[in-house]
Amino acid sequence: VWVANREITVHDIHSSELKISNGNLVLFNESQVPIWSTNISSSSSYSVVAVLEDGGNLVLKDGTKSSTPLWQSLDHPTHTWLPGGKLSLNRRTNQSRLLTSWKNSEDPAPGLFSLELDPNGTNQSFILWNRSEQYWTSGAWDPQRRIFSLVPEMRLNEIYNYSYVSNENESYFTYSLYDPSTISRFVMDVSGQIKKLSWLESSQRWSLIWSEPRQQCEVYAFCGAFGSCNEKALPFCNCLTGFEPKSESDWNLSDFSKGCKRKTQLQCEDPTLAHGKSDKFLEMPNIKLPQHEQSMTVGSISECESTCLKNCSCNAYAYDSW
Repeated sequence: VWVANREITVHDIHSSELKISNGNLVLFNESQVPIWSTNISSSSSYSVVAVLEDGGNLVLKDGTKSSTPLWQSLDHPTHTWLPGGKLSLNRRTNQSRLLTSWKNSEDPAPGLFSLELDPNGTNQSFILWNRSEQYWTSGAWDPQRRIFSLVPEMRLNEIYNYSYVSNENESYFTYSLYDPSTISRFVMDVSGQIKKLSWLESSQRWSLIWSEPRQQCEVYAFCGAFGSCNEKALPFCNCLTGFEPKSESDWNLSDFSKGCKRKTQLQCEDPTLAHGKSDKFLEMPNIKLPQHEQSMTVGSISECESTCLKNCSCNAYAYDSW
């Protein structure tokens, strides 16, 4: 549920070591070089202990004094949000505590999708692609029903106690469990969806309660450039006719972000390839327009086609006669 060294890989897991050093929890690589640390100032370097709590929180604390954590993983979430953790926005520094997906199903490096509170300070949360393109919003927090307005699924059970707090210093969203014996978590998944999961002891597996966005193809750029997303087929992503995956290995790990590449280069890009043939378009019905399409006024569909053909940066066109 938590990874310390998301951005720095350990190449030899048998020679690396996680230990207390000078009052900090430090990860050393195979060459005994520190690559990650809790990086706190502690006056009790000899009595510091690390404890993995039942709820999944990794805590560093002074073993001789109070139980107040010196550091805890709940304050540094990766892709998993555990009970007691916060999604927050510091209103003074404008820093966010957010969830970021894995790169793919096997690589915990930071991926393209993140869940965070609105940096503009409104009482809602967003899912972003590459920290730039917003493609989902929770809607505003409803203090009476204690749910976000566009996530009615939040009121379907009595497992979670949700809270949203906003003051001059910070805004944060947190939750707890009415029954502490329940094992549950939220995950910012590699699919670009935030997923609510509960553990089924009887079958020893995680059960999906709900996910947002509800439809996989609502995730921005999920299939990458020249990829097509189809909600009614598996896999969801396929390359358009005349294209192939840029990285077959990434596609096998359900990472479609690199999209597809052309099998044959366009004449427009290299006139020496003409040989009596010219570039043409293939009609693709039932395709949603991209988010940042460029529009222009033309008199007919043929004029629209010819205008696009004259511009090598124009890869496709759609004509609306209304």
